[in-house]
Amino acid sequence: MTTINPIETRPLKPLFLSYLFPAMVGMLLMSVNILVDGIFVSHGVGPTALAGVNIAVPIFSILLSISLWIGMGGATLYSISFGEGNKKRAHQIFTLAFTVMIVVVLTLILLLLLNLKEISYIFGASDATYPYVQEYLHVILIFGVFYTIENLLSIFIRNDGNPKLAMMGLITTSVINIILNYIFIFVFNYGVTGCALATALSTIIGMSVLCLHFFRKQSELRFVRNFFSISDLKKIFSIGLPSFIVEASVAVMVILYNVTFLHYLGSNGVTAYAMVNYIHTVLLTVFLGIGMALQPLVSYHHGARLVTRLTALLKIGTATALIFGLTTAIIAMLFPSQLMALFGDSTFEIRNLASQGFVHFAIGYVFLGINMVYAEFFQSIEKIRLATSIMLLRSIILFIPTLVLLPKILGPQAIWWTFPVAEGITALLIYCYIRKRPQTFSSSSMLNQKN
Repeated sequence: MTTINPIETRPLKPLFLSYLFPAMVGMLLMSVNILVDGIFVSHGVGPTALAGVNIAVPIFSILLSISLWIGMGGATLYSISFGEGNKKRAHQIFTLAFTVMIVVVLTLILLLLLNLKEISYIFGASDATYPYVQEYLHVILIFGVFYTIENLLSIFIRNDGNPKLAMMGLITTSVINIILNYIFIFVFNYGVTGCALATALSTIIGMSVLCLHFFRKQSELRFVRNFFSISDLKKIFSIGLPSFIVEASVAVMVILYNVTFLHYLGSNGVTAYAMVNYIHTVLLTVFLGIGMALQPLVSYHHGARLVTRLTALLKIGTATALIFGLTTAIIAMLFPSQLMALFGDSTFEIRNLASQGFVHFAIGYVFLGINMVYAEFFQSIEKIRLATSIMLLRSIILFIPTLVLLPKILGPQAIWWTFPVAEGITALLIYCYIRKRPQTFSSSSMLNQKN
């Protein structure tokens, strides 16, 4: 006898909200860890150290991108398998994703540690900032595998019907990180090393909280022996590719922004962008949280062939993203100086440059959420080419030429317009595609096509 999962019959709006709040809070707190690092370093060490940590963030983002790539790819297949009623395959996919991620991350960390100085300078370090980059990354990389495990577990636990525990694990990490940052920087005077240690130790504690899920009676996460499958591995990497592009492109965009600001506005421009980027990192994860909430529900309904509820979920996700996008842009435009004041130890010139730039930069949030929702939706129903195209458009194909051309044509201040222009054009192209090809959302298309 086949039992019907409550997820198939529960009203969609309350169902979505039950995933949205924990996902957004969890992702927000995950990014707050990076923001907290910036605030404590800025106040406790200085603006040069802040610039150094910001240069190190893209390397940190590479580790996160690996865990998102394998985690989102695996979790999507995991939920689809449950929607199809195939628990055995779901267990195999979880074990495969976890094992492969550990191997990939450990290999990457070793390569980064062996070539740390060269990579740091490629990413925008200078003789003044490199000591801080090295100090921060040396600790972060040694403990980096725990950070990726925490992220992968939170994704799978959310897909296993326990979004609240996924949120609690990340809340624990964030709170402990704030406490340890204060102790290590202001009490023990450990500087940037203390900041990195706070991040590493809080991550281990948060990961331990997530492991409580394995003792839950309703838990379906299982490690099994016979798990390796080349076809499943290919699907994990294929489905997770858009998530990898999201995070990996963050690293690329930060590097390109750093290089461009350094060229046009010098070290003051780099520091001003570092301040804006810390705020942006937090806001970006809010929009990622909307996609994270959508993914388990869309993947399950896709596996269960519930197309009417799928299209309704897309509408709910799009409306939510638009509301958050408009609200975020308005707040950022009304209170830019107050947001930049979080980074206290900087000159008036730098704070003014960052505040004025953020007013223009923030317009991009109106379009960012919509782009994220559509990419996540297509990824969750295995239309990988569409999802990948959206992510490449906003982060590489449109971003790079816009970043190169705008300051040349309109002057250095136009650098801040790169983000809203790239996101806005991407959203317009999505709209045109939907108008031109409405069959993309037909029942037969969503059930049968995977690319």
